[in-house]
Amino acid sequence: MGLLEGKVALITGASKGIGKAIAQRFVQEGARVAFTYLSSVERGQALEAELSKNGEAAGFRSDASSGAQAEQLIEDVVKRFGQIDIVVNNAGITRDTLLLRMSEEDFDIVLSTNLKSVFNTTKHVQRHFLKQRSGSIINISSIVGLKGNAGQSNYAASKAGIIGFTKSVALELGSRGIRCNAIAPGFIETEMTDVLDPKVVQSWRDAIPLKRGGSPEDVANACVFLASDLSSYISGQVLQVDGGLLT
Repeated sequence: MGLLEGKVALITGASKGIGKAIAQRFVQEGARVAFTYLSSVERGQALEAELSKNGEAAGFRSDASSGAQAEQLIEDVVKRFGQIDIVVNNAGITRDTLLLRMSEEDFDIVLSTNLKSVFNTTKHVQRHFLKQRSGSIINISSIVGLKGNAGQSNYAASKAGIIGFTKSVALELGSRGIRCNAIAPGFIETEMTDVLDPKVVQSWRDAIPLKRGGSPEDVANACVFLASDLSSYISGQVLQVDGGLLT
């Protein structure tokens, strides 16, 4: 029996990378999975077909940075699965550049996609969680939200905001049996890093105490823990999945 047997999970931004790995691991652990995608339609449809071979899964094209779409998404998931027990707010983008060159649009779109989407999804799912007096919310932040990073002031601000939001929600909803935690990944190797200069990537690995980059599965495993009853007394925390980098 899987650690998430009998639970329904919603994962935003799951067509590739970390989100896809989370969806795959959740299905392996017995969860019924709803996930979202936006621009990567073909990837989203392919993932739905893949996951459905091993469990029950459904993909939804939705933009969580829109309050109306987030509200509709929650209703659609509840209608499709009958409940929601876990939400993983993973949707995110980058628009990296030095502050001197950063446009207002660069700042706004990153804050909207990365931070406002967390607010929207959490706000609209809380009604269902409050009724059932249970729920686990997992917000994907970043070690950049803890330490900052040159050329990523917009991204760092959004990820730091997620941490503050997570702790506030944990305090606000804890008395109703609802937990809220964040995961702060470090250097995670995905298809986006595959196109980088191998020497640069190796230099990043060398700076990590464990001497390797993380995998999407490393983050997914942490999500399984925080989504499951194994972490039933853990809330308001930030779990760093960074190989010891920020220590």
